[in-house]
Amino acid sequence: MMEIQQVRAFLAVAEELHFGRAAARLGVLQPPLSRTIRALEDELGVSLFQRTTRNVRLSPEGEALIEPARRMLEYQSLAVDSVQRAAAGETGRISFGFARSSSRALAAALVTASRGRSPGIVFSLESNVFAEEGLARLVDGTLDLALVRWDKRPPGVTGRPVMIERLCAALPEGHRLAQRSSLRVEELADEDFITLPAHPSSTLRENTLRLCHDAGFTPRLAQAAPDSQTIGALVAAGLGISITFDSVSANTREAGTVAVPLDIEQDPSTLYLAHRTDHGKSSLEAVLTLAEEVLPTVVTE
Repeated sequence: MMEIQQVRAFLAVAEELHFGRAAARLGVLQPPLSRTIRALEDELGVSLFQRTTRNVRLSPEGEALIEPARRMLEYQSLAVDSVQRAAAGETGRISFGFARSSSRALAAALVTASRGRSPGIVFSLESNVFAEEGLARLVDGTLDLALVRWDKRPPGVTGRPVMIERLCAALPEGHRLAQRSSLRVEELADEDFITLPAHPSSTLRENTLRLCHDAGFTPRLAQAAPDSQTIGALVAAGLGISITFDSVSANTREAGTVAVPLDIEQDPSTLYLAHRTDHGKSSLEAVLTLAEEVLPTVVTE
C-alpha cells in the first residue's frame, strides 16, 4: 500500500523532474529520496520515471499516477482537517431532548446560535422527551443534552438552571376571571379543564390534579389535547380552561386567551440544561460554552 511519504516524494520528483531539486524541496537528502522512489516502484511493479545521466522524465505509468497521487494528498489533508476540527469541537453530532413549548423555544435558540457559530455540529432533536425519560437517557448515553426538571439530580448528570416557571391559569379572553391579577384554585371548581394526556413524566397534568384536590374538588376533565399549542387553541375557543406554566403560556399564547397567576404557595419549577458529567465530546463542550451566552444561568433562590 502506498504511503503518504512515498506519494509526496513521487509528486515532488514528478513536478521538478530533478531528484536534487525535489530533495531540496522536501528537505531531505537525495539518496534517501531515490530509495523511497525505488521502493515505490518495486511495490507497484513498474518504473515511474525514465532516468538518464542528463534528465529525468515521467514514464507512462508515472503520468497515470500523478492525478491519483494528488487526490491522495488532498484526502489526507481533508482527513487531518476533519480530525482537528472534531477535536476542536467544530464538528460532531449531538442528540438533544426536550418537551413542552417553553423548552422548545430555548432549544431552538441554542440550535440556531450553534448553527451560526459551528455549522459542522449537527443536532438530532427529540421534542417529546419528558423529564424522567430525559434523565434516564442522559444516564444511558442515548441523549447528549436535555432540557429537564428534577427534584433530585441523578448521579452522573449535571446541568445549569436556565428557566424558572410558575403555575398560572390559561383562560378565554371573555372569562369571568380573565381580568383578575391573580386567582385562587378553588375559584375554578366549576370549570371544564383541558389537560395533556396522562403521561408518567408529564408534570402539568399531575400539578392540575394535585392543586384541585388540595383546593377541595376533583377537576372536571373535559378534554385531553396532545400539546400545549392545541390546549391554547381549545381554551381560546371557549371549550375550557387549563393550568399551565407561565413560560408555556407565554410561548403558546393564542389570540383570545389570557394567563392569570395562581394565588398559591408554590416552589417555582426549575428547568435545567443537563448533560452527563463524563460526556467526553468536544462538540458538546463547545455547545455548552455557547449555551452560557444564549441560555444564561438563572437565579433559583
